[in-house]
Amino acid sequence: MKPVLIMGCGYVGERVGHRMAREGRRVIAVARSTERVEALKAMGFETFQADLDTGEGLDELPMAGCLVLHSAPPPNEGRVDPRTARFTESCRRQPPEKIVYISTTGVYGDQGGAQVDDLTEPSPMTDRGHRRLDAEKRLSQLMAEARIPVVVLRAPGIYGPFRLPLARIRAGEPVICPEESGPGNRIHTDDLATLCAAALDHGPEGQTYNVGDSDHRSMTDFVYAVADAADLPRPPCVSMAEAEKVLSPGMMSFLRESRVVVAGRSLVDLGVDLQYPRMEAGIRASLKVEEGDDTLDDSEITPYHISRRHTPG
Repeated sequence: MKPVLIMGCGYVGERVGHRMAREGRRVIAVARSTERVEALKAMGFETFQADLDTGEGLDELPMAGCLVLHSAPPPNEGRVDPRTARFTESCRRQPPEKIVYISTTGVYGDQGGAQVDDLTEPSPMTDRGHRRLDAEKRLSQLMAEARIPVVVLRAPGIYGPFRLPLARIRAGEPVICPEESGPGNRIHTDDLATLCAAALDHGPEGQTYNVGDSDHRSMTDFVYAVADAADLPRPPCVSMAEAEKVLSPGMMSFLRESRVVVAGRSLVDLGVDLQYPRMEAGIRASLKVEEGDDTLDDSEITPYHISRRHTPG
């Protein structure tokens, strides 16, 4: 089995790493900070320290011949992704077997609540969306020029243990009133990890997939569901016009974009059954972990079914 290298091994990456390690794979976790490297070592991972901002440590990575999950986010400013630029140059020097990139459905911008599928033309309206689209284009160019297979997974909002809006709820931060709150798109971190693992193992070269749970209830519905599951009072709601005055610019940039992300093709092509297709189950499972009931064992890991659905191309 090919070794797996996780570039920018964070919240989702460590879950992919644990899954692959359970299968007996060699897993190499890469992080920028010394603190994160030490944390990954404590989890039992083989670790390397490398900085995509400076390029330091990249040439020491054993990337040649690996399956690579590129999960390092772009910088917080600008409309291009210099980190992915440095990553692709490193790949030219040490060609991996395949790259899977976790992008964002934010590349579609505001669609006025309309559906978008994998073939919808990207139209980012924020610098954040432009940075991710720039990364996708750089990886596509790498695939064309260096013949390194690339699979792109466009993910919506990621939730899971310690990624629930409990602090916002306890602080009474308002949400958009239900009648004005647009459709939502999200995925539980464990389901995204399953999709990443499947894409690394048998994702078709050159494919771009939307991923998500297809539960399109609004962000307001999600916050209310978290409050109910945690036995907390639901936060107050405000109109969209009032929200402009009380919510952060970053939050408003998310709320202004409205779309329904169609993600079924990824499940069929990659042979994945989601563990949490409805948000209530994912919220309950996440709260159990936060409360210290982390009892997941190998039998509970969501399978992907190569023999049933995947036909090698």
